[in-house]
Amino acid sequence: MRLLLLLAALAPLLGACATTSYYSQVVRGQLDLLRRATPIEEELARDTVPDALKAKLRSVLAIREFASRELALPDNGSYRSYADLGRRYVLWNVFAAAEFSVAPLTSCFPVAGCVSYRGYFSEADAEAEGAAQRERGYDVHIGGVPAYSTLGWFDDPVLSTFIHYPEAELARLVFHELSHQLLYVKDDTRFNESFAATVEQAGVARWLAQGENASQRAGYERLRTIRQEFVALLLKYRGMLELYYRQDLPPEQMRLGKAQRLAEMDEEYRRLKASWGAYAGYDRWFAGKPNNATLASVALYTELVPAFTALLEREGGDLPRFYTAVQKLAKLPKEERDARLRSLLKN
Repeated sequence: MRLLLLLAALAPLLGACATTSYYSQVVRGQLDLLRRATPIEEELARDTVPDALKAKLRSVLAIREFASRELALPDNGSYRSYADLGRRYVLWNVFAAAEFSVAPLTSCFPVAGCVSYRGYFSEADAEAEGAAQRERGYDVHIGGVPAYSTLGWFDDPVLSTFIHYPEAELARLVFHELSHQLLYVKDDTRFNESFAATVEQAGVARWLAQGENASQRAGYERLRTIRQEFVALLLKYRGMLELYYRQDLPPEQMRLGKAQRLAEMDEEYRRLKASWGAYAGYDRWFAGKPNNATLASVALYTELVPAFTALLEREGGDLPRFYTAVQKLAKLPKEERDARLRSLLKN
């Protein structure tokens, strides 16, 4: 579920060889994706398309119309075409953080500004970047991404990487990515992703409210509760480590304290998972041995959601008014923007 604005239009601005190589894979990946996209209506007319896929594509069209009609999200060509990529993820994001910091490293690009990760269309390229960052002494997290937004520069297609999600999850993803087309603030990944996460939550609640499928609503609410508990766990230990790293301790002692807290997080996850029944959707996070970069990646997408939710409530749940309020915040300097958001949680 995540942002990428590294487009072919930026190629003339490249400098160093490493940067050229990075942009080249982005250009190739984006062009390949666009080449594979065909209008959903054409897919629905083909006899060779399985009925199950056709049903999902019809759901996406309904979700897409709802997004613009009821959520005031951009009405354009995005999510009206379909592309089969033949792989599990469309790209892989690489997050890195210093050994004793939960703040992610940033990469800066012309036009797009600074972002807190690097995206690769090839898993092998992402792994190579991760290995290079580890050699430099950084904690690394590599996460597969089912979708991303080009912020309206292109008509983003529905992808095979997420088309088979349950309907509510499909809606959540489409609403999230369309939100990025509505608002993008340079150099502030946390602001952008938390805003989109807030819109997706409000949007799915409204999407489900119009239906008669009680089991679908119950299933989504269960997954939402699990997701919230998982995020709360990681944010808790991110906060603990952030405080711990402020101490002036010898590196070896700092490493021992870090390992102890991460082990405690792992144990608490196992207890939390036991309350979820058979759900094991987050096992891969812990199988990969969470670290500073893992914690940083989660915080980027969720940390400001409570503040944005409070702002939406202050605007009476009116999404256009909420968008206007957020756009005003976006024009402020980052320090003032963050202070305004923090103040919303105190009221």
